[in-house]
Amino acid sequence: MPARRITGRFTAGTLIAGCLAVCLAQIGIALPATLNGLFQEHLHPVGSQLTWISDAFLLPVTVLELTFGVLGDLFGRKRLLVGGAVLLGIGETVAALSAGVHQLWAGQALAGLGAAALFPTSLAMIAAGSTTAASRTRAIALWASSLSAGGFLAPLLGGVTGNYGSWRWAFVVVTAVAAVSALTSLLLAHDSRAPEGRSLDIGGQITIGVGAFALLYGVIQGPMDGWSSVPVVTAFLIAAVFLGLFVVAELRARSPLLRLDLFADRAFAVASAVTVVGMFAFLGTAYAASIRLGPIQHQSPLRTAFAFLLLNGITPFLTPLTTRLLTRVAPRLLLAGGLTLMAAGDFAAASLRVTDRALPSLILPLGLVGVGFAFTVSSVTATAVNAAPAHLAGMASASTNLLRDFGFTLGPAVIGAVALSRAASRLDGAIGTSDLAPGARAAAGEVLAEGGPLALNSVPPGSPPGAATPYALEALGHGYAIGFVVCGAAAALSALLVLVALRPAREKGREKGTDTAVRDADGSAAAVSP
Repeated sequence: MPARRITGRFTAGTLIAGCLAVCLAQIGIALPATLNGLFQEHLHPVGSQLTWISDAFLLPVTVLELTFGVLGDLFGRKRLLVGGAVLLGIGETVAALSAGVHQLWAGQALAGLGAAALFPTSLAMIAAGSTTAASRTRAIALWASSLSAGGFLAPLLGGVTGNYGSWRWAFVVVTAVAAVSALTSLLLAHDSRAPEGRSLDIGGQITIGVGAFALLYGVIQGPMDGWSSVPVVTAFLIAAVFLGLFVVAELRARSPLLRLDLFADRAFAVASAVTVVGMFAFLGTAYAASIRLGPIQHQSPLRTAFAFLLLNGITPFLTPLTTRLLTRVAPRLLLAGGLTLMAAGDFAAASLRVTDRALPSLILPLGLVGVGFAFTVSSVTATAVNAAPAHLAGMASASTNLLRDFGFTLGPAVIGAVALSRAASRLDGAIGTSDLAPGARAAAGEVLAEGGPLALNSVPPGSPPGAATPYALEALGHGYAIGFVVCGAAAALSALLVLVALRPAREKGREKGTDTAVRDADGSAAAVSP
């Protein structure tokens, strides 16, 4: 006997619970970026350890979000909404109590697991409880606004607590919000599920998890351990094997995480590639900005928060405009325009001198990236869904969700690797040919070998290696300027690819595709989630 579909009732309580949950999850993702300078100052991460703080949260979201969507369909979404908030709160508590960077990683990973449950579950509950297309549209708009609000509130929270208290208080506040979210979901949300035809893709989940982690490990650790070192080469080999096994598993799975036959359609394959690269460019930009302002320039958390308001805070205010444009302009054109603005902002940021600490200098480059991202994130899923065959629009949105989050995860990893590699090479040469005293040169070399350019840039000025900090500042400025250039080039190439390879003939009815995506409970969160 087939399982009976339980749609649940749409109530104000369900809407409040879902919106609060997704706001919480987005705050968790965006919060650490404003605190990187304080992490460097108080926890003294070396080499690539700072990059892992961001990716420890992003990796579980990337590889588990779609699986949690299936779990909610099978066993009830209310449980996941409550459990995800509790797990995120536990992770934030572990992070707040961190005695070192490894405990902070653990807390971030736990919080990321909670967020992976909250993103798909919150929207699926709202979509499943909507009885009409109009009510669903209004509810999803509120959900998307709540998600954008999380991206806006996170830098404010990190800036205020870091500037006037401690970075630990930021995690404490998020823990309190998680407790409120869990209680709200428990008391107000109505349960729903949709078990028909749903099953876990265990083989796909294991292979993509191992493969993605190994790939990130190799990329992040390459600059520190050496690209030809045994651990890094082994990581890349494991990544190749398990990503290959993932393809095999998806071809054989009854309910795959990623529908590989979608990529037989050239337009969808191009749109998917643009999704990964475009989102990589945005979060790579955000990461490069956070390192420039924090560990490199040692600016206050409030000043770092200003930069992130330019990057994340513009999107909520432009939502009415981008929504209107999507009904009047082809998504591919809006996507290309957004990516072009991002590229222009990145190239402008790369031209800034590392000694320029003035906030007004950031308004134009980061403002362009922020406006471009607002246009890009509103149109990237619509473009991919429209490129896919109409009957696969729901699965297309789910697949795009996975690819978008993978691009987000690659951003800090790749830009951190590129920038630190370039900075270390430049700094080693500069110290070797400098007129520093032999003792200062030797001390600087030891710090560089042990902790990398960021560690040397953070030593006290009066210490022996402190004489080399100007060289470290210049080398890091050069390295992260290259990072901005890489992000800008990625965005520009993506814009060109959209215009050349995604022809108007491939565009289908956006409204029909989006509605199909929303009705696919697993893929619904992908349809509008930045």
